[in-house]
Amino acid sequence: MLAKLSLRTRIFLFFCLLASGGIVIPSGGLLYAYARAGEPELLDPFIFSGVIIVFLTLALVTGVWLLFDENVAKPIERIAASLRVRAHTDQNVEIDQTIAKHLGDLGPAARAVADQLTQGAQRAASAVMSETARLSAEKARLTTLLSDIPIAVIVVNPAHQIVLYDSQSANVLSQVAHPQLNTSLFRYFESTAITDAYTKLTKIGHSVKTTLKMTNGVQQYEAILKPLDDALGYMLVVETGNGQNSDDNTRSLIYDFNLLRHETSVELRDQSLSDLCFVVFDSETTGLTPSQDEVVQISAVRIVGGRIIENEVFDELVDPGKPIPRSVTNVHKITNAMVQGRPRFVDVASSFHEFCSNAVIVAHNAPFDMAFLHRYAPQMGIKWNHPILDTVLLSAILFGSSEEHTLDSLSQRFGVIIPDESRHTALGDAQATAEIFCNMLPILEARGFSTLADVIEECQRHSRLLEDLNEKNKF
Repeated sequence: MLAKLSLRTRIFLFFCLLASGGIVIPSGGLLYAYARAGEPELLDPFIFSGVIIVFLTLALVTGVWLLFDENVAKPIERIAASLRVRAHTDQNVEIDQTIAKHLGDLGPAARAVADQLTQGAQRAASAVMSETARLSAEKARLTTLLSDIPIAVIVVNPAHQIVLYDSQSANVLSQVAHPQLNTSLFRYFESTAITDAYTKLTKIGHSVKTTLKMTNGVQQYEAILKPLDDALGYMLVVETGNGQNSDDNTRSLIYDFNLLRHETSVELRDQSLSDLCFVVFDSETTGLTPSQDEVVQISAVRIVGGRIIENEVFDELVDPGKPIPRSVTNVHKITNAMVQGRPRFVDVASSFHEFCSNAVIVAHNAPFDMAFLHRYAPQMGIKWNHPILDTVLLSAILFGSSEEHTLDSLSQRFGVIIPDESRHTALGDAQATAEIFCNMLPILEARGFSTLADVIEECQRHSRLLEDLNEKNKF
């Protein structure tokens, strides 16, 4: 019978229960006091009945609140979270009807709306598939044409940040550091020749030749700066003298043309989430005590423009300088033989610090992983003063503190599949965390958290769950 009641009727019954208790409890207390009035007792019957009334009222209100929270508040919160996921991501997440069994028609109505959203998304997806296929074919033709040409191509915005690079230019840039989108060109090449050539380019409006020296002081290349028609920025063509890609004969292109319009003068904390670069990382260790255990693997991927950049990956095994317990190896599958001869953590962490340059660091349960980095920071002479976001806290913001926020539960919620062989590996977990985070970004923006400062401020309100790693840093 209760299953047929409407949501309004159910809520009405909650208030009826409160009203009934509000009448019965005081009435019973007064009747008790009246019946015992005049009897010799240590405590006045009316005072005693008053105490009983207070405690019974509190018990009633607590019980009704627990019923309301479990059967109304939590289910509404879960349905809202599921609708957010369906509305702002491409995940076809099913709305669990069992959680809405006490909410009348709300559950079926929410599912109907979600199904309509899915159908609309599918129609839109089919409409752009043909255009995507055409663009992919054009990209394939372009990369094929570039494959045998002994030049490296880099597209740069007016702030001298990398917007596009190919595998030839990646080979050149990697002589100094990892090639990365949205990273200053001056990280790889000395700035004077570039700025002088760019100044001349903006005046004369056509190609300018120059000689570039790399910041490691070893290599130098002949290059040409070319204007980008009506677009801002320029194309840097570097003569490498080598027409073969180091991996294969097909040249890959890594790009995000939205970076041509990227505004670099805005403070990091005031930048929108879509304009930020993120490094999502994970580590595997010899145990669960950061003050005593050691890292055996650290891996990371980069997110630019809200998407994972496939080629920009950090993945290193580390010699921990101590045996890996067999019980730990059974979890992450990293053996003592695998780390023998690998670099020590100080060297790997220094490279990782460089990989994280100008980025927001993201991790799942970040205090644990960051504790190892902070522990060795003084020895390396560096500071981890990056903004840090934790997907545990972000999940609490989006789905409520009462929900599960484990990596597995978030993967299930967002439809992220972690292959069994990748689970509990640093790279596999970092990749999964990055996919989860990419799905979180549009939901955060839809909730009104449009800038990094907005997100950090909200995370600090949930810092009772985890340590706030941004408290001492100013961005």
